[in-house]
Amino acid sequence: MHLDGLTALAGLIVGLMVGVTGVGGGSLMTPILVLIFGIAPQTAVGTDLLYASITKMFGTAVHHQAKTVDWLVVKRLAWGSLPAAALTLLWMSLSSTARVKDGLIINMVAVMLIITALGIFFKDAMHRLGRNLRVEHAEQFKHAQPVLTVLCGVLLGVLVTLTSIGAGALGTVMLVYLYPLRLNPAKLVGTDLAHAIPLALVAGLGHLSLGNVDYGLLVNLLVGSIPGVLLGSLISTRAPLAFIRYAIAVVLGAVALKMLAM
Repeated sequence: MHLDGLTALAGLIVGLMVGVTGVGGGSLMTPILVLIFGIAPQTAVGTDLLYASITKMFGTAVHHQAKTVDWLVVKRLAWGSLPAAALTLLWMSLSSTARVKDGLIINMVAVMLIITALGIFFKDAMHRLGRNLRVEHAEQFKHAQPVLTVLCGVLLGVLVTLTSIGAGALGTVMLVYLYPLRLNPAKLVGTDLAHAIPLALVAGLGHLSLGNVDYGLLVNLLVGSIPGVLLGSLISTRAPLAFIRYAIAVVLGAVALKMLAM
């Protein structure tokens, strides 16, 4: 195993984006690994999941110190996402889905990228909708929050395990709707990062058992991503970065079209 500067640079850039916005882990890294580095899609998904779980531990540590993680919300999401991830991995193992054709994985990833990009664009609208419901129907909304959060966790668990995409962008869209008053922008990023750790770790270890992880690639990505996510997390607790979020959405849409055309 040797240090690959280009791979480490990719890890640095994606780690920075993850730390700043909470978005961009799987949705940026998996396409980069497939389109630029020529990594087999199933290996890209498995390696990216373990990479994401380790990278986000460092980002979450910064947010925890800044008191921008809501651990109650993290727990509610995990109640749904972790069993869903485990069951999805079991299904993949028993049904030979772990060895599906590369084309199917690429198409699944592309569809998730489009959904993610749309989620980023409509995030503010979802926040307004959630805030209005929270204010106008406070008791009913608060009563439904725990169950809806667990159900969102289930959806994320399935999608992230299959494609490595969704924990960041889709997770934040769900949270701005469900917790429009409880989570400010910094807490939104920190809470989403914290939840992504156990989810990506469970899914990543499952893919590891299926032979879908490249250890050398993982180490090279982490060399760049750890300093990147630390820097990005420090920035995110201090600055509004809506422009970067929209720019990521545009890039994801373009990458999705490229992957569908393969």
